[in-house]
Amino acid sequence: MVAPSHRRSLRKRRTLVVTAAAVAAGVGAGVVVMNANAGTTAAADLYHQTLAAKDGWASSGTGTTGGTKADAAHTFTVATRAQLVKALGSATDTTPRIIKIKGTIDANTDDTGKKLTCADYASGTGYSLTSYLKAYDPSTYGRSKLPSGTQEKARAAAQTKQAKNIVFKVPANTTLVGVPGTNAGITGGMLQIQNVDNVIVRNLTFAATEDCFPQWDPTDGDDGNWNSNYDAVTLRGATHVWADHNTFTDAPHLDAANPEYYGREYQIHDGELDITKSSDLVTVSRNVFSDHDKTMLIGSSDSEPAGKLRVSIHHNVWKGIVQRAPLSRVGQIHLYNNYYDVTPLNGYTVQYSINSRAKAQVVAENNYWKVPSSVKVAKLLSGDGTGAVKGSGNLVNGTVTDLVAAYNAASSKDLKTSVNWTPTLTAGLETGAAVSGLPTSLGKTAGAGVLTP
Repeated sequence: MVAPSHRRSLRKRRTLVVTAAAVAAGVGAGVVVMNANAGTTAAADLYHQTLAAKDGWASSGTGTTGGTKADAAHTFTVATRAQLVKALGSATDTTPRIIKIKGTIDANTDDTGKKLTCADYASGTGYSLTSYLKAYDPSTYGRSKLPSGTQEKARAAAQTKQAKNIVFKVPANTTLVGVPGTNAGITGGMLQIQNVDNVIVRNLTFAATEDCFPQWDPTDGDDGNWNSNYDAVTLRGATHVWADHNTFTDAPHLDAANPEYYGREYQIHDGELDITKSSDLVTVSRNVFSDHDKTMLIGSSDSEPAGKLRVSIHHNVWKGIVQRAPLSRVGQIHLYNNYYDVTPLNGYTVQYSINSRAKAQVVAENNYWKVPSSVKVAKLLSGDGTGAVKGSGNLVNGTVTDLVAAYNAASSKDLKTSVNWTPTLTAGLETGAAVSGLPTSLGKTAGAGVLTP
């Protein structure tokens, strides 16, 4: 839509699959042996798989089992928005549930399946982009305060109407899995995992999450910015979450197609996977993040309390990403065995990959960066002078490179090089020659469409 704008066994399943989703994501193709990264019994199926022991922060404590204990009455197969809403039920219902998503669900549809547009959400609110632009033109409204008044109230009302339709609230003890072979996913929607525990999200493609009604903020930066409201998946105060084998993309409406108003891009996309509001114990594994600007935010404020925001991010592909891969605040973040291709793609040009700020404690090891001659290695990291990145074994175009030293040599705000913790939940950590092979191996094993029952 174009806006006007392991607990059981550690036995691991291995299957032969054709990686059609990887081909679509542009990160490789072929027939491969796939490790499902799941703690299962021999008889367990894809929908009952749980996170393996020691597989990142989400395996800590009680581990992450999602809806594996769901009974037949709480096991659903859904193919429409209305069916998904019904299967999710109340966000406060902790009954274990398994939701199998078959095919692509369009969030911008009504309960009968009729397609909804931005104009439908604006209808009856009094909002129009033309009127909004006239009301808050910096040449007459100024740049010292946020918009207020009739058109801003109308914009907020229209945005609320859209949110009621496209935001899916996920309850505790839930597994959401795409049915293999059906191009499973959600387009135009947001999974909201808020103040709940024990959620699994796997094998889904999240595309085209777009805000019809971005807000103009003249105080954001030197020139102001348009800010949108929806992430494809958002964690807010959530604990024990495993996001695995998903694909995230802006497609088909890429940022290059966004117009400019007041000299700034009319940004209709927010995050792909954001982890905020003291969320904790999260593992993000074998996903593909592509064609996006502000990709993953860990911690929404520099003042978030310490002791939370513990996140493991491993074996993911980042391709065509501008920034926030991730941006980390406050927490203890482990990044390992990820593949970053920072070649400009579809109008997306890298600003940085990893940002450590607000005293974040990041361990980045055995990751691989593909870096064209147009991009300086010093640009791969970023920070505010208070965050730390302890790096080791990271490769740039196949060569071991000290990314922190390269960044600090070119920056006035050095990244700290020591952290206050040591990762121990590192199942599957690859070292040595295997790191050189990440571009190939992850091209075949990351993203949606790879897992089989």
